[in-house]
Amino acid sequence: MDLQDAPDAAMEQEDLTFWGHLDILRGYLIRMIVVALVSFVVAFACKELLFDIVLAPSRSDFITYRLMHAEPFEIQLVNIGLTEQFMIHMKTALYFGILAASPYLFYILYQFISPALYRKEKQYAFRIIAGGYTMFIIGILVNYFIIFPLTVRFLGTYQVSTEIHNLLSLQSYMDTLLMMCLVFGILFEIPVISWLLAVFGLLKAEWMQHYWRHALVTIVIIAAVITPTGDVFTLFIVSLPIWLLYELSIVIVKLTNTNHAKDAID
Repeated sequence: MDLQDAPDAAMEQEDLTFWGHLDILRGYLIRMIVVALVSFVVAFACKELLFDIVLAPSRSDFITYRLMHAEPFEIQLVNIGLTEQFMIHMKTALYFGILAASPYLFYILYQFISPALYRKEKQYAFRIIAGGYTMFIIGILVNYFIIFPLTVRFLGTYQVSTEIHNLLSLQSYMDTLLMMCLVFGILFEIPVISWLLAVFGLLKAEWMQHYWRHALVTIVIIAAVITPTGDVFTLFIVSLPIWLLYELSIVIVKLTNTNHAKDAID
């Protein structure tokens, strides 16, 4: 084994006992918790800005509706619980705080595991963390600016009769927003997961191209489950980015398979 490929700081850490490693881990965890708490407090204190962002898709002047030239509409959000608004404020600030602090949290995590990794493993770990985080954020943004506004507008204004008026609870609105952000953040990990499977030789581009019909049916089913609006337009809007992710994954897997074939020949 080439000494240059050995894990960094191995010489410094080889004499550490189990408790020594545990003490290092505790120091990293304390730093992560402190940063997350500070981010939470800042997000909690910026209540007006926080909920201006969160509630923007419920207003007809939201940028997505203006770009679509959609007709004006009105959605009324109500509070039906004594502690509901405070708890929603806490939960939303916590999620935003963790999201804002996540680059530093992932950096600390990488700093902790990297000394035990070989050089090539470090490269893979960095790509997984950086790529996964970037795709997760893109998924959240796609949901916030495209998918969720269309869902809210359709479901929030849908009426089975003109005699029945919609009053949406704040809890329902927030649960739907946070759930869809999480779902799309995870769905946008498809290229990263596909690349990782290709690296281990568990996925081939030819397989993905051969089973594209199966993938398309699966994508439509997933889109129908996460956005049960019932209209074809919204189903298409939700399915399209997932299908594009699948096509992007094919390209990534093909490049990875090609590089591995070249390395095997060399």
